[in-house]
Amino acid sequence: MRILVVEDEAALRDALKHDLGAAGFTVDLAADGEDGLYAGREYPVDLAIVDLGLPKVPGLDLIRTLRAERKTFPILVLTARDRWQDKVAGLDAGADDYVAKPFRFEEVLARVQALLRRAGGWASPVLSCGPVVLDLRSQTVAVGGEAIDLTTFEYRLLEHLMMRAGEVISKTELTERLYAQDFERDSNTIEVFMGRLRRKLDPDEVLQPIETLRGRGYRFVLPRDPH
Repeated sequence: MRILVVEDEAALRDALKHDLGAAGFTVDLAADGEDGLYAGREYPVDLAIVDLGLPKVPGLDLIRTLRAERKTFPILVLTARDRWQDKVAGLDAGADDYVAKPFRFEEVLARVQALLRRAGGWASPVLSCGPVVLDLRSQTVAVGGEAIDLTTFEYRLLEHLMMRAGEVISKTELTERLYAQDFERDSNTIEVFMGRLRRKLDPDEVLQPIETLRGRGYRFVLPRDPH
């Protein structure tokens, strides 16, 4: 999943990039509201973390503009302003949640994960599709109750597919969402990792959880557990 961090404080911006990256996210950075607005418009963002006190374009204006342009990805506000009026203003502008500074990263991570799973239509941090179960908190995967050892990239690929189970996701979109903007990309890499992921999830080719639609992309086809 790809997260945009718009924060003018360099130390905090870099810390969020490091910690979110360690948690398995692809992270893009912007140091002011102007760059944040460009990134929100041009990048395939899954969630944005936006500081309210931004130079050039204030955080509230950035959020209002993105929402006016029908950008629907979740937005988590960071604010050093502890007044309830500022929190209400952020939510009224179109933000989905907020964290007041100073904060612990664990709280930010929990809110990010909750916003992402709700955006994907999941109520629980445990994604369950038939015998395939992915736990967002522990970043573990099991099939039929047996733990599956995935690499970081394989896990991120499966997480994205399961988060949008039943939807067709193009190879281009997967490439853009799983690699940072400055990373040299090769779309053929997706095919290699997809093959490895299939073999680990379904070595006997019984489940066939991932469907390839030629010219369109991939779809995780096992039905979501209604519970």
